[in-house]
Amino acid sequence: MRALHLVWAPRLSGAEVLVKDLALHQKTEGHSVCVASLLPEQADFSPLREELERKDVPCRFPDRAQSLIGKLWRLQHVIRHFKPDVIFAHATIPAFYVRALPIAVPIVYVMHSATNDFARALFRWVERLLSRRASAVIGVSPANVENYHAAIGTHPLLTVIPNGVDTARFTGKDDGNDVRRLPRIAQIGRYTAVKDQMQTLRAFKEVVECLPDARLVLCGVVEDRAYHAGVVDLAAELGIADRVSVEGPRSDVPVLLAESQVYAMPSRSEGHSIAFLEALASGIPVVASTIVPFAFARNLPCVQLVDTNDTHAYANALIAALRQPRTARNLTGLTLADTADQYLSIAQRVVRA
Repeated sequence: MRALHLVWAPRLSGAEVLVKDLALHQKTEGHSVCVASLLPEQADFSPLREELERKDVPCRFPDRAQSLIGKLWRLQHVIRHFKPDVIFAHATIPAFYVRALPIAVPIVYVMHSATNDFARALFRWVERLLSRRASAVIGVSPANVENYHAAIGTHPLLTVIPNGVDTARFTGKDDGNDVRRLPRIAQIGRYTAVKDQMQTLRAFKEVVECLPDARLVLCGVVEDRAYHAGVVDLAAELGIADRVSVEGPRSDVPVLLAESQVYAMPSRSEGHSIAFLEALASGIPVVASTIVPFAFARNLPCVQLVDTNDTHAYANALIAALRQPRTARNLTGLTLADTADQYLSIAQRVVRA
């Protein structure tokens, strides 16, 4: 099978990491795969593109930003030359673009959003217009599907496929030297209010009062520059800037998690977070918010789901987690292979239709 994965912008974020992993897995299974985008590649995606190209997965990214018509023309050109049997359009805007083209290739719209895209009237109108141009609609979480039902209505093939993680990337990364390291907490995520890095800073100030040697590493794509600046300013205002590292996106997530002792995730909203799955796969103790998308992990070992809006409770959970060991977790149903099998099943179904 020939599969084309379409994204909005190649960047080091959850949906794009999943696309890279799916493409590589599908390639190893003997399929022809291509990854394309509507916007130019961001610098942080370069290592992932190089990995794709080393495995003979072509990447078709524009060199510069284009107009709406330019995006459509270029996408039509990519499709004409690659000749896919199926197109996976990852996220709402790419799905709008590809379904606007006069093509007969089956299109699978994958909803990755942590928020309800259809809260916007324009998006509701466009999706109602284009809905049946999708042969299938996938939500990475039940909330995606519920939002679709409520705003758009039914679809002949609407299903949930949870994101999966390549657990092999996190095997054997821990060198057992935790006792010799300064206690370190890590949080990975886009700099935006929904990820709530500022609340982690407030809780970390209390952690430092109990454990003066503690360190905090924040890293991710700078999506909201004002929020990112606010994170830097708050660390200084709280007097903990010398203990906090505010970094951009990192491609060495397995190494970062292996070198840290606790993973923090106080998100206010998520779809089905790749970063959360990666932390679970690594065995690191996890402290996260009580939002519904995290509920599946409630009973996994060394996972605390707490009201992260309660700064004192959040800080106490982080302190407790710093005293916990790493642990193996059963992620059956949430591995990359599990997810890829379900995507392949959908692809085979829509191609046969």
